[in-house]
Amino acid sequence: MKPKRIIIAGGMVALTMLSTATFAKVGADQAAKLGAELTAIGAQKAGNADGSIPEWTGGLTQPPAGFAAGGNHIDPFPDDQPLFVINKDNMAQYKDKLSPGQVAMLTKYPNYKMPVFQTRRTAALPQKVYDAAKKNATVTEMVAGGNGLSGFDTAIPFPIPQNGLEVIWNHVTRHRGGAVSRLIGQATPLANGDYTIVKFHDEITWRSTLTDYKPDEDTNVLFYFKQEIVAPARLAGNILLVHETIDQVSEARRAWVYNEGQRRVRRAPQVAYDGPGTASDGLRTSDNFDMFNGAPDRYNWKLVGKKEMYIPYNSYRLRSTSLKYDDIIKPGHINQDYARYELHRVWHVEATLKEGQRHIYAKRVFFIDEDSWQASVIDHYDGRGEMWRVAEAHMIQFYDQATPWYTLEVLYDLLSGRYLALGLTNEEKNAYEFGAQRSSQDYTPAALRRSGTR
Repeated sequence: MKPKRIIIAGGMVALTMLSTATFAKVGADQAAKLGAELTAIGAQKAGNADGSIPEWTGGLTQPPAGFAAGGNHIDPFPDDQPLFVINKDNMAQYKDKLSPGQVAMLTKYPNYKMPVFQTRRTAALPQKVYDAAKKNATVTEMVAGGNGLSGFDTAIPFPIPQNGLEVIWNHVTRHRGGAVSRLIGQATPLANGDYTIVKFHDEITWRSTLTDYKPDEDTNVLFYFKQEIVAPARLAGNILLVHETIDQVSEARRAWVYNEGQRRVRRAPQVAYDGPGTASDGLRTSDNFDMFNGAPDRYNWKLVGKKEMYIPYNSYRLRSTSLKYDDIIKPGHINQDYARYELHRVWHVEATLKEGQRHIYAKRVFFIDEDSWQASVIDHYDGRGEMWRVAEAHMIQFYDQATPWYTLEVLYDLLSGRYLALGLTNEEKNAYEFGAQRSSQDYTPAALRRSGTR
Protein backbone atom coordinates (compact mmCIF):
# COMPACT_ATOMS: atom_id res chain seq x y z
CA MET A 1 0.00 0.00 0.00
CA LYS A 2 1.43 3.37 -1.01
CA PRO A 3 1.71 6.13 1.58
CA LYS A 4 -0.76 8.95 1.12
CA ARG A 5 0.20 12.54 0.47
CA ILE A 6 1.51 14.07 3.63
CA ILE A 7 2.07 17.38 5.35
CA ILE A 8 5.28 17.75 7.31
CA ALA A 9 4.95 19.91 10.43
CA GLY A 10 7.80 21.02 12.59
CA GLY A 11 9.66 23.79 14.32
CA MET A 12 11.88 26.50 12.96
CA VAL A 13 14.04 25.43 10.04
CA ALA A 14 17.72 25.56 10.86
CA LEU A 15 19.62 28.36 9.18
CA THR A 16 21.97 25.81 7.67
CA MET A 17 19.07 24.45 5.63
CA LEU A 18 17.99 27.77 4.19
CA SER A 19 18.97 28.50 0.59
CA THR A 20 18.69 32.13 -0.45
CA ALA A 21 20.65 34.63 -2.44
CA THR A 22 22.79 35.17 0.67
CA PHE A 23 24.89 32.33 -0.70
CA ALA A 24 25.44 32.74 -4.42
CA LYS A 25 28.20 34.20 -6.55
CA VAL A 26 31.78 33.79 -5.34
CA GLY A 27 34.67 36.18 -5.44
CA ALA A 28 37.30 36.34 -8.15
CA ASP A 29 39.84 34.58 -5.92
CA GLN A 30 37.54 31.58 -5.54
CA ALA A 31 36.55 31.58 -9.22
CA ALA A 32 40.24 31.48 -10.14
CA LYS A 33 40.29 27.87 -8.95
CA LEU A 34 38.09 26.90 -11.93
CA GLY A 35 40.34 25.43 -14.58
CA ALA A 36 43.19 25.17 -12.05
CA GLU A 37 42.78 22.80 -9.09
CA LEU A 38 39.10 22.51 -10.04
CA THR A 39 37.71 21.67 -13.44
CA ALA A 40 35.91 24.47 -15.28
CA ILE A 41 32.61 23.26 -13.79
CA GLY A 42 33.87 22.78 -10.24
CA ALA A 43 35.00 19.17 -9.78
CA GLN A 44 38.26 18.33 -8.06
CA LYS A 45 40.81 17.67 -10.78
CA ALA A 46 43.07 15.57 -8.61
CA GLY A 47 42.46 11.95 -7.87
CA ASN A 48 42.01 10.57 -4.37
CA ALA A 49 44.73 9.49 -1.97
CA ASP A 50 44.94 5.83 -2.99
CA GLY A 51 44.46 6.43 -6.73
CA SER A 52 41.18 4.55 -6.96
CA ILE A 53 39.72 7.80 -8.33
CA PRO A 54 42.13 9.09 -10.98
CA GLU A 55 42.89 12.65 -11.98
CA TRP A 56 40.46 14.26 -14.42
CA THR A 57 42.38 14.93 -17.64
CA GLY A 58 39.67 16.28 -19.92
CA GLY A 59 37.21 13.41 -20.18
CA LEU A 60 36.35 11.22 -23.15
CA THR A 61 36.19 13.44 -26.21
CA GLN A 62 37.04 11.07 -29.07
CA PRO A 63 34.82 8.21 -30.31
CA PRO A 64 36.34 4.73 -30.14
CA ALA A 65 37.28 2.79 -33.25
CA GLY A 66 34.22 1.33 -34.91
CA PHE A 67 31.82 4.09 -33.94
CA ALA A 68 29.64 5.31 -36.81
CA ALA A 69 28.40 8.89 -36.65
CA GLY A 70 24.71 8.94 -35.80
CA GLY A 71 24.75 5.34 -34.66
CA ASN A 72 24.69 3.58 -31.31
CA HIS A 73 27.32 4.66 -28.82
CA ILE A 74 29.48 1.58 -28.53
CA ASP A 75 31.46 0.70 -25.43
CA PRO A 76 34.86 2.43 -25.48
CA PHE A 77 36.10 0.03 -22.78
CA PRO A 78 35.05 -3.40 -24.07
CA ASP A 79 37.88 -5.25 -22.31
CA ASP A 80 37.21 -3.89 -18.84
CA GLN A 81 36.32 -6.51 -16.25
CA PRO A 82 34.87 -6.00 -12.75
CA LEU A 83 37.42 -5.38 -10.00
CA PHE A 84 34.95 -6.93 -7.55
CA VAL A 85 31.21 -7.44 -7.13
CA ILE A 86 29.20 -6.12 -4.19
CA ASN A 87 26.37 -8.38 -3.06
CA LYS A 88 24.29 -9.16 0.01
CA ASP A 89 27.05 -11.22 1.59
CA ASN A 90 29.87 -8.68 1.40
CA MET A 91 28.05 -5.32 1.36
CA ALA A 92 29.09 -4.49 4.94
CA GLN A 93 32.66 -4.18 3.67
CA TYR A 94 31.63 -1.39 1.29
CA LYS A 95 28.75 0.20 3.22
CA ASP A 96 30.52 3.54 3.70
CA LYS A 97 30.53 4.02 -0.07
CA LEU A 98 26.91 3.00 -0.66
CA SER A 99 23.68 4.91 -0.18
CA PRO A 100 21.10 3.54 2.29
CA GLY A 101 18.90 2.86 -0.73
CA GLN A 102 21.57 0.77 -2.41
CA VAL A 103 21.99 -1.18 0.82
CA ALA A 104 18.21 -1.70 0.91
CA MET A 105 18.27 -3.10 -2.64
CA LEU A 106 21.12 -5.50 -1.78
CA THR A 107 19.22 -6.59 1.33
CA LYS A 108 15.83 -7.08 -0.35
CA TYR A 109 16.94 -9.00 -3.44
CA PRO A 110 19.29 -11.97 -2.86
CA ASN A 111 20.54 -11.95 -6.47
CA TYR A 112 21.03 -8.17 -6.69
CA LYS A 113 24.64 -7.19 -7.19
CA MET A 114 26.81 -4.23 -8.09
CA PRO A 115 29.76 -4.99 -10.39
CA VAL A 116 32.47 -2.40 -9.68
CA PHE A 117 34.88 -1.45 -12.45
CA GLN A 118 37.92 0.76 -12.84
CA THR A 119 36.99 4.41 -12.42
CA ARG A 120 37.15 6.36 -15.66
CA ARG A 121 36.39 10.06 -15.45
CA THR A 122 34.91 10.38 -18.92
CA ALA A 123 32.62 13.40 -18.41
CA ALA A 124 33.39 16.20 -20.85
CA LEU A 125 31.37 19.22 -21.98
CA PRO A 126 31.56 21.79 -24.78
CA GLN A 127 33.87 24.77 -24.34
CA LYS A 128 30.89 27.11 -24.32
CA VAL A 129 29.62 25.38 -21.17
CA TYR A 130 33.01 25.69 -19.48
CA ASP A 131 33.13 29.38 -20.37
CA ALA A 132 29.59 29.96 -19.11
CA ALA A 133 30.23 28.17 -15.81
CA LYS A 134 33.30 30.31 -15.11
CA LYS A 135 31.28 33.43 -15.86
CA ASN A 136 28.33 32.25 -13.78
CA ALA A 137 30.54 31.68 -10.74
CA THR A 138 31.00 35.41 -10.16
CA VAL A 139 27.68 36.80 -11.39
CA THR A 140 24.82 34.32 -10.93
CA GLU A 141 22.61 34.65 -7.86
CA MET A 142 19.48 32.93 -6.62
CA VAL A 143 16.38 35.10 -6.41
CA ALA A 144 12.83 34.69 -5.09
CA GLY A 145 13.97 32.71 -2.06
CA GLY A 146 16.12 30.41 -4.17
CA ASN A 147 13.42 29.61 -6.74
CA GLY A 148 14.95 31.55 -9.62
CA LEU A 149 18.26 32.75 -11.03
CA SER A 150 19.65 36.09 -12.10
CA GLY A 151 22.77 36.61 -14.19
CA PHE A 152 22.61 32.99 -15.41
CA ASP A 153 24.10 31.89 -18.73
CA THR A 154 23.75 28.53 -20.54
CA ALA A 155 24.38 25.93 -17.79
CA ILE A 156 25.77 25.28 -14.29
CA PRO A 157 25.10 28.52 -12.39
CA PHE A 158 27.11 27.58 -9.27
CA PRO A 159 30.29 25.65 -10.12
CA ILE A 160 31.51 26.38 -6.57
CA PRO A 161 28.28 25.77 -4.62
CA GLN A 162 27.80 27.13 -1.13
CA ASN A 163 24.63 25.21 -0.20
CA GLY A 164 22.39 22.34 -1.21
CA LEU A 165 20.01 24.28 -3.41
CA GLU A 166 22.87 25.56 -5.54
CA VAL A 167 23.92 21.94 -6.13
CA ILE A 168 20.38 21.11 -7.23
CA TRP A 169 20.29 24.09 -9.61
CA ASN A 170 23.45 22.75 -11.22
CA HIS A 171 21.70 19.44 -11.86
CA VAL A 172 18.53 21.09 -13.19
CA THR A 173 20.38 23.40 -15.60
CA ARG A 174 23.19 21.06 -16.67
CA HIS A 175 24.06 20.62 -20.34
CA ARG A 176 22.11 17.87 -22.16
CA GLY A 177 23.05 18.47 -25.77
CA GLY A 178 21.22 21.73 -26.46
CA ALA A 179 18.58 20.40 -28.85
CA VAL A 180 17.91 16.66 -28.89
CA SER A 181 15.25 14.38 -30.32
CA ARG A 182 15.16 10.81 -29.10
CA LEU A 183 13.11 7.60 -29.26
CA ILE A 184 13.18 5.77 -25.91
CA GLY A 185 11.30 3.01 -24.16
CA GLN A 186 9.84 2.77 -20.68
CA ALA A 187 9.02 -0.44 -18.81
CA THR A 188 7.04 -0.86 -15.59
CA PRO A 189 7.26 -4.61 -14.99
CA LEU A 190 4.96 -6.42 -12.61
CA ALA A 191 6.48 -8.29 -9.70
CA ASN A 192 6.66 -11.42 -11.89
CA GLY A 193 8.56 -9.55 -14.61
CA ASP A 194 5.76 -9.16 -17.15
CA TYR A 195 5.89 -5.79 -18.91
CA THR A 196 4.81 -3.76 -21.91
CA ILE A 197 7.16 -1.27 -23.50
CA VAL A 198 5.84 2.28 -23.78
CA LYS A 199 7.76 4.16 -26.46
CA PHE A 200 8.21 7.93 -26.34
CA HIS A 201 9.40 10.35 -28.95
CA ASP A 202 10.97 13.08 -26.81
CA GLU A 203 12.30 16.48 -27.79
CA ILE A 204 14.21 18.79 -25.47
CA THR A 205 15.28 22.13 -26.90
CA TRP A 206 17.12 24.79 -24.93
CA ARG A 207 15.70 28.23 -25.62
CA SER A 208 19.07 29.54 -26.83
CA THR A 209 19.23 26.85 -29.56
CA LEU A 210 15.93 27.81 -31.24
CA THR A 211 16.35 28.79 -34.87
CA ASP A 212 14.41 32.00 -34.15
CA TYR A 213 16.01 32.65 -30.75
CA LYS A 214 15.44 36.13 -29.37
CA PRO A 215 17.40 36.76 -26.15
CA ASP A 216 14.88 39.26 -24.77
CA GLU A 217 11.77 37.08 -25.29
CA ASP A 218 10.45 34.39 -22.96
CA THR A 219 13.40 34.96 -20.64
CA ASN A 220 11.97 32.85 -17.83
CA VAL A 221 12.01 29.70 -20.00
CA LEU A 222 14.96 27.34 -19.63
CA PHE A 223 13.94 24.81 -22.30
CA TYR A 224 11.01 23.37 -24.25
CA PHE A 225 10.02 19.73 -23.95
CA LYS A 226 7.64 17.64 -26.03
CA GLN A 227 6.84 13.99 -25.47
CA GLU A 228 4.67 11.90 -27.77
CA ILE A 229 3.67 8.32 -27.02
CA VAL A 230 4.21 6.20 -30.14
CA ALA A 231 3.47 2.74 -28.67
CA PRO A 232 1.48 0.78 -27.57
CA ALA A 233 -1.47 1.53 -29.82
CA ARG A 234 -3.87 2.16 -26.92
CA LEU A 235 -1.74 5.13 -25.79
CA ALA A 236 -0.23 6.24 -29.11
CA GLY A 237 -0.86 9.82 -30.14
CA ASN A 238 -1.08 11.35 -26.67
CA ILE A 239 1.35 14.27 -26.46
CA LEU A 240 2.75 16.39 -23.63
CA LEU A 241 4.18 19.87 -24.19
CA VAL A 242 6.13 21.74 -21.50
CA HIS A 243 7.69 25.18 -21.33
CA GLU A 244 10.11 24.72 -18.44
CA THR A 245 10.21 27.99 -16.54
CA ILE A 246 13.22 28.82 -14.41
CA ASP A 247 11.25 30.40 -11.57
CA GLN A 248 8.25 28.09 -11.34
CA VAL A 249 6.91 29.78 -8.23
CA SER A 250 6.41 33.20 -9.84
CA GLU A 251 5.32 31.53 -13.08
CA ALA A 252 4.21 27.92 -12.95
CA ARG A 253 5.55 25.49 -15.50
CA ARG A 254 3.47 25.84 -18.66
CA ALA A 255 2.18 22.43 -19.66
CA TRP A 256 -0.42 21.16 -22.11
CA VAL A 257 -1.56 17.71 -23.15
CA TYR A 258 -3.11 16.55 -26.40
CA ASN A 259 -5.48 13.64 -25.87
CA GLU A 260 -5.74 11.50 -28.99
CA GLY A 261 -9.11 10.06 -28.00
CA GLN A 262 -10.69 13.46 -27.37
CA ARG A 263 -8.61 15.29 -30.01
CA ARG A 264 -8.30 18.20 -27.64
CA VAL A 265 -5.47 20.26 -26.17
CA ARG A 266 -5.79 21.08 -22.49
CA ARG A 267 -3.65 22.79 -19.88
CA ALA A 268 -1.97 20.29 -17.58
CA PRO A 269 -1.19 21.79 -14.17
CA GLN A 270 -0.77 18.29 -12.75
CA VAL A 271 2.53 17.92 -14.66
CA ALA A 272 4.56 19.11 -11.68
CA TYR A 273 5.73 18.04 -8.23
CA ASP A 274 4.11 14.69 -7.31
CA GLY A 275 1.63 14.64 -10.18
CA PRO A 276 1.66 11.22 -11.90
CA GLY A 277 4.37 10.53 -14.46
CA THR A 278 3.29 9.74 -18.02
CA ALA A 279 2.20 6.09 -18.45
CA SER A 280 4.15 5.23 -15.30
CA ASP A 281 1.52 2.99 -13.64
CA GLY A 282 1.90 5.11 -10.51
CA LEU A 283 5.59 4.26 -10.16
CA ARG A 284 7.00 7.76 -10.56
CA THR A 285 6.01 11.36 -10.02
CA SER A 286 6.40 14.19 -12.51
CA ASP A 287 9.45 15.46 -10.65
CA ASN A 288 11.09 12.00 -10.75
CA PHE A 289 11.72 12.47 -14.49
CA ASP A 290 15.42 13.12 -15.22
CA MET A 291 15.94 11.94 -11.63
CA PHE A 292 14.69 15.33 -10.39
CA ASN A 293 13.20 18.28 -12.19
CA GLY A 294 11.05 21.31 -11.57
CA ALA A 295 10.50 23.82 -8.79
CA PRO A 296 12.52 23.29 -5.59
CA ASP A 297 10.27 25.37 -3.34
CA ARG A 298 8.54 22.57 -1.39
CA TYR A 299 11.75 21.35 0.23
CA ASN A 300 14.48 22.62 2.51
CA TRP A 301 17.87 21.78 1.04
CA LYS A 302 20.90 20.88 3.13
CA LEU A 303 24.38 20.39 1.73
CA VAL A 304 25.88 17.53 3.75
CA GLY A 305 29.19 17.60 1.87
CA LYS A 306 31.09 15.44 -0.58
CA LYS A 307 31.93 11.76 -0.37
CA GLU A 308 33.28 8.88 -2.40
CA MET A 309 30.58 6.50 -3.58
CA TYR A 310 29.93 3.64 -5.99
CA ILE A 311 27.57 4.99 -8.66
CA PRO A 312 26.46 3.80 -12.10
CA TYR A 313 28.93 5.10 -14.68
CA ASN A 314 29.98 4.46 -18.28
CA SER A 315 27.01 2.11 -18.64
CA TYR A 316 27.54 1.32 -22.31
CA ARG A 317 26.79 -2.37 -21.83
CA LEU A 318 23.22 -1.51 -20.84
CA ARG A 319 22.93 0.39 -24.11
CA SER A 320 24.24 -2.36 -26.39
CA THR A 321 22.13 -3.14 -29.46
CA SER A 322 23.12 -6.78 -29.05
CA LEU A 323 20.69 -6.91 -26.13
CA LYS A 324 16.93 -7.17 -26.26
CA TYR A 325 14.66 -5.53 -23.75
CA ASP A 326 13.95 -8.99 -22.33
CA ASP A 327 17.65 -9.29 -21.50
CA ILE A 328 17.48 -6.21 -19.29
CA ILE A 329 13.98 -6.22 -17.75
CA LYS A 330 13.75 -8.85 -15.03
CA PRO A 331 11.53 -9.33 -11.94
CA GLY A 332 12.34 -6.94 -9.12
CA HIS A 333 15.21 -5.10 -10.79
CA ILE A 334 17.07 -4.77 -14.07
CA ASN A 335 19.64 -7.40 -15.03
CA GLN A 336 22.65 -6.25 -13.04
CA ASP A 337 24.97 -8.40 -15.17
CA TYR A 338 25.01 -5.47 -17.59
CA ALA A 339 25.40 -2.71 -14.99
CA ARG A 340 28.68 -0.95 -14.31
CA TYR A 341 29.54 0.92 -11.10
CA GLU A 342 32.59 3.04 -10.44
CA LEU A 343 33.98 4.96 -7.47
CA HIS A 344 33.39 8.70 -7.91
CA ARG A 345 33.10 11.76 -5.71
CA VAL A 346 29.54 12.97 -5.27
CA TRP A 347 27.80 15.93 -3.68
CA HIS A 348 25.53 14.75 -0.85
CA VAL A 349 22.34 16.81 -0.46
CA GLU A 350 19.31 16.20 1.77
CA ALA A 351 15.87 17.58 0.92
CA THR A 352 13.19 17.60 3.62
CA LEU A 353 9.62 18.70 3.06
CA LYS A 354 8.86 22.19 4.36
CA GLU A 355 6.33 22.76 7.08
CA GLY A 356 2.84 22.98 5.56
CA GLN A 357 3.90 21.70 2.12
CA ARG A 358 2.58 18.55 0.47
CA HIS A 359 4.41 15.85 -1.44
CA ILE A 360 4.36 12.05 -1.36
CA TYR A 361 8.11 12.09 -0.59
CA ALA A 362 8.84 13.51 2.86
CA LYS A 363 12.58 13.33 2.30
CA ARG A 364 14.92 12.81 -0.61
CA VAL A 365 18.65 12.27 -0.39
CA PHE A 366 20.67 13.14 -3.49
CA PHE A 367 24.10 11.94 -4.59
CA ILE A 368 25.26 14.07 -7.52
CA ASP A 369 28.31 13.32 -9.66
CA GLU A 370 30.95 16.05 -9.32
CA ASP A 371 32.16 15.71 -12.93
CA SER A 372 28.80 16.17 -14.67
CA TRP A 373 26.41 17.60 -12.03
CA GLN A 374 24.03 14.75 -12.83
CA ALA A 375 22.08 13.09 -10.02
CA SER A 376 23.40 9.53 -9.89
CA VAL A 377 21.47 8.05 -6.94
CA ILE A 378 18.47 9.43 -5.04
CA ASP A 379 16.90 7.78 -2.00
CA HIS A 380 13.22 8.59 -1.37
CA TYR A 381 11.51 8.35 2.04
CA ASP A 382 7.81 8.27 2.88
CA GLY A 383 5.97 10.18 5.60
CA ARG A 384 6.87 7.57 8.22
CA GLY A 385 10.57 8.09 7.55
CA GLU A 386 10.88 4.70 5.83
CA MET A 387 12.86 4.07 2.68
CA TRP A 388 10.36 3.85 -0.17
CA ARG A 389 12.00 4.29 -3.56
CA VAL A 390 15.56 4.18 -4.86
CA ALA A 391 16.56 5.88 -8.11
CA GLU A 392 19.73 5.09 -10.04
CA ALA A 393 20.87 6.82 -13.23
CA HIS A 394 23.08 4.78 -15.54
CA MET A 395 25.13 7.38 -17.41
CA ILE A 396 27.26 7.34 -20.50
CA GLN A 397 29.39 9.98 -22.13
CA PHE A 398 28.04 10.80 -25.60
CA TYR A 399 31.62 11.16 -26.75
CA ASP A 400 30.79 12.59 -30.17
CA GLN A 401 28.65 15.32 -28.60
CA ALA A 402 30.64 16.29 -25.48
CA THR A 403 27.55 15.43 -23.46
CA PRO A 404 27.24 13.23 -20.36
CA TRP A 405 23.68 11.99 -19.98
CA TYR A 406 21.64 9.03 -18.81
CA THR A 407 21.17 5.98 -20.95
CA LEU A 408 18.76 4.46 -18.41
CA GLU A 409 16.98 5.79 -15.32
CA VAL A 410 15.63 3.17 -12.92
CA LEU A 411 13.29 3.91 -10.02
CA TYR A 412 12.79 0.97 -7.64
CA ASP A 413 9.76 0.75 -5.36
CA LEU A 414 10.83 -1.24 -2.33
CA LEU A 415 7.28 -1.58 -1.01
CA SER A 416 5.62 -3.01 -4.11
CA GLY A 417 8.63 -4.88 -5.48
CA ARG A 418 8.14 -3.15 -8.82
CA TYR A 419 10.21 -0.60 -10.70
CA LEU A 420 10.24 1.77 -13.65
CA ALA A 421 13.02 1.78 -16.25
CA LEU A 422 13.13 4.75 -18.64
CA GLY A 423 15.47 5.37 -21.55
CA LEU A 424 15.66 1.95 -23.23
CA THR A 425 17.06 2.13 -26.79
CA ASN A 426 18.50 -1.35 -27.40
CA GLU A 427 15.90 -2.30 -30.02
CA GLU A 428 15.73 1.13 -31.67
CA LYS A 429 17.75 2.47 -34.59
CA ASN A 430 19.30 5.93 -34.48
CA ALA A 431 17.49 6.62 -31.22
CA TYR A 432 19.14 10.01 -30.59
CA GLU A 433 19.35 13.01 -32.89
CA PHE A 434 21.55 15.79 -31.56
CA GLY A 435 21.42 19.24 -33.12
CA ALA A 436 17.72 19.06 -33.96
CA GLN A 437 16.49 22.22 -35.67
CA ARG A 438 13.41 23.62 -33.94
CA SER A 439 11.77 27.05 -33.75
CA SER A 440 9.58 28.56 -31.05
CA GLN A 441 6.58 27.89 -33.29
CA ASP A 442 7.15 24.15 -32.87
CA TYR A 443 6.35 24.47 -29.17
CA THR A 444 3.01 26.27 -29.10
CA PRO A 445 -0.39 24.78 -28.15
CA ALA A 446 -1.44 25.31 -31.78
CA ALA A 447 1.52 23.26 -32.98
CA LEU A 448 0.61 20.59 -30.44
CA ARG A 449 -2.90 20.45 -31.88
CA ARG A 450 -1.56 20.18 -35.42
CA SER A 451 0.91 17.43 -34.55
CA GLY A 452 -1.88 15.48 -32.89
CA THR A 453 -4.11 15.51 -35.96
CA ARG A 454 -1.54 14.63 -38.61
